[in-house]
This record gives sequence, structure tokens and C-alpha cells, in this order.
Amino acid sequence: MYLTHFGLEAAPFSLTPDTRCFFGVRSHVDAVNTCVSAMSMGEGLVKVTGEVGTGKTLVCRMVLNALGGRFTLVFLPNPAHSVSSLHRMIASELGVDDSLAEDRLLGAIQQAAISAAANDKPVVILCDEAQTLPDSVLEAIRLLGNLETEQRKLIQLIMFGQPELDARLSQHNMRQLLQRIGFSAELTPLSYAETAAYIEHRLAEQGATSPLFSAWAKRRIWMASQGIPRLIHQLCHKALLLSFGQGKRRVTARAVRLAIKDTPLARPHNALQALWG
Repeated sequence: MYLTHFGLEAAPFSLTPDTRCFFGVRSHVDAVNTCVSAMSMGEGLVKVTGEVGTGKTLVCRMVLNALGGRFTLVFLPNPAHSVSSLHRMIASELGVDDSLAEDRLLGAIQQAAISAAANDKPVVILCDEAQTLPDSVLEAIRLLGNLETEQRKLIQLIMFGQPELDARLSQHNMRQLLQRIGFSAELTPLSYAETAAYIEHRLAEQGATSPLFSAWAKRRIWMASQGIPRLIHQLCHKALLLSFGQGKRRVTARAVRLAIKDTPLARPHNALQALWG
């Protein structure tokens, strides 16, 4: 609705993760590098955690792109709620007959992993929303990590999850799985400098030729969003839409305040005043 008005080619603050617009904030880059390096070294199991909206899906897609061609990738975007469904999801991604009986399915997965390793494209499983997995499935993931030859792991795993995953893994019955995690990465909220640069990057990617957000607007959006990228997107989109409705060529202070008020998870204006004066 506001693209032509602001001279933009596409919506700069879409909520759909797009690797073409990746902006290298520190924790995101660190997470991608950790995953790629660990898989290249055959480390077996990596954990990436972050609060809701901090960019786990985007980082996961960046890791998939970085590993593509060198590994046999199995991406599980939806959590498995039983060991059987986990094995069948993996089998399907590996091209194994997932209608096999359960006692034969794991053996078939192992054979597929052996073949992939022989072709120098070892299997890497990327599991999203890992904090929702039942204990039995987490234990099955640990057992998959046990599959190995004398030289290398047959299956490596990367788990993406919310901070609740850390709480789950700290439980006594999860200690064996926790010990297998070679590397961990945490996605953190953006700093003000990162938020300001991120907003400008997203706008420039879509053709903006002049500043649309003042320094005040970017700081207020950072404070209200608490540096969470998904909330930054929501606030910026609403602020642009409201400013367009006002016929303004730049985002107004009123539009920012209304965007904050209209976004449930944003820190409200009175809380900002109490916090920052």
C-alpha cells in the first residue's frame, strides 16, 4: 500500500524470513559460523537457542544454504511427537521407504547414512522447535548421534529451540544428551546500533534512497521492541503504514507511538517513559 509513496520496490519488513535480506548482526553470524564449523569438523551435535522472534528460522535457513552441496541435509521444520514419527520423517527426507516396520526403519536409516558418508556427503539433521520434543524423542536424537564408524559420525544434528530447551536439557534425565552437545550458540536481541543499521539495511535493500526513520524513531522502536527482530519488523511496518495514511514522506513520531500502542508485545509508551525518562 505504501511502496510507491515511499519509493520502495517491495515490503522491507515482511515477517517471512528471507535469506536474501540477511543482515549480519553479531549473534546471527556467530550462530551460523558455529554450526558450519562444527559440522565441518564432525562434532556431532550443536544447539542454537533464542527467544521467540530473534531469528532462529532465518539462521536455520542460512545454515542450510551454507551446508548445501557438502552434506546430505535433513530439515525437520515441525517437531516429531513420537520416536516413530521422528524416524519416519528422517527416512522420508533420506529417500528411505518410511512404510517399513519400526524395527527395520532405523537400520535402513543407518544404511542410508553409511552410503551418504561413503559418497563424502555425511548426513546432517536440522531440527527446529526442539524445545517441544518429548523426552523420548530427545533420547532418540541422542541415539542417532551414536551411529558412527571408526572414523566419523554417521549422523550429525543441529537443534534449534527457545530457551526452554536449555531448561529441558538441564534435567537429570537429559544429562547424557547434554554431554553430547559439542557447541552451542545463542541468538540475542539487537543492540541499538544493530537495530538502527538493520532498519536502514532493510530499507536500502528495497530501494529506499532517502532516510525514512529519524534517529529518534529508530531508538524508540529499539526500546519498544527490546531488540527483537520480529517486533522491529511489526513496528516499522505499522509506522510506515500510518505515516503513509497521514500523507507524510517520512515516519512521524505520532506514527511510531501509535505503532507501539497497537503491538501487544511491544513495551508500552508509559513503560518507556518510566525506564528512560
